[in-house]
Amino acid sequence: MSTDLMDMQARLVSPDAAVRRLAVIDLPYSDEDDIELLLQPMLKDPDASVRMEAVKALEGFEDLETVTALAQCLLDADAEVREATSTVLAELKESESAAPLIPFLTHADPGVRAAALKAVRALRVDEAYAPALGQLKDPDPAVRREAVGVLGYLKRTDAIGHLAEVAAHDPDGEVRRIAVGALAYSTEVSAVPSLVRALGDSVWMVREEAAATLGKLRMVQATDELIAALKDDYWQVRVRAARALGWFKALSALPALVEALTDTVSNLRKEAAIALGEIGDTRAIPALEKALDDADPDVRKLARLALTNITLQHNSGERP
Repeated sequence: MSTDLMDMQARLVSPDAAVRRLAVIDLPYSDEDDIELLLQPMLKDPDASVRMEAVKALEGFEDLETVTALAQCLLDADAEVREATSTVLAELKESESAAPLIPFLTHADPGVRAAALKAVRALRVDEAYAPALGQLKDPDPAVRREAVGVLGYLKRTDAIGHLAEVAAHDPDGEVRRIAVGALAYSTEVSAVPSLVRALGDSVWMVREEAAATLGKLRMVQATDELIAALKDDYWQVRVRAARALGWFKALSALPALVEALTDTVSNLRKEAAIALGEIGDTRAIPALEKALDDADPDVRKLARLALTNITLQHNSGERP
């Protein structure tokens, strides 16, 4: 151990909590093995501010001993330490790091369950599937949100029906929104009814997510419902619907998209111009030519590009 680290070690056992806290912050990171050995005991320091700095300092260390020690900090008496621990664990990258966290997925404390689910989400380990599935009925919406996130990241087809059920019936709008987004990995038509139903959700962010997900999945079966969504009260939903219809090259959406080209929201006018260019029908040319005088320069630029695209498609024989 270097002289600097030996000096730090002396400061880490100072009776003054402020000295210990600064020692944790000042630890050099040239020798990571020694740093871990010094930091792990600090996770049990009697002072919460020292424990929190130790948790933060251990971000990026993914050996099982350190992750196991950090996982125990999810049970810390101090709320800020628990929050810092949740944040650090959520940055784990190696799937092997998940093992110490699995038991916490079914912990009695909902805050611990939510934090553990959040931590294992991006690790994509099958061991998290059954616990996450079991948490879809949890009384705490924060737990349900994280459970849906885990299932979405796992991308297992046997989760589709469960996610569709959550998207349709969960009482929390944010849980429904996340579930709708999680269905984006599904290519099965069985997800379409739930996504179409979500276009009529009482929460606009759920409707927006539904339009986006239907577009990503190229679910042309929902074309009529997406055309109807161009009349949604929220422009964010209308934008997503226009984008999806462009991806579909939905000829039946032409009149609604031409109308959207005159919407008061410039973001929608932009998406309408793009969509009309992707559809490539020459009947959109007069409306796009009018859009060349739009007050928004981006709309004007996109209208020009759309006109060029239509011409190219027409000349190549892609469109009659």
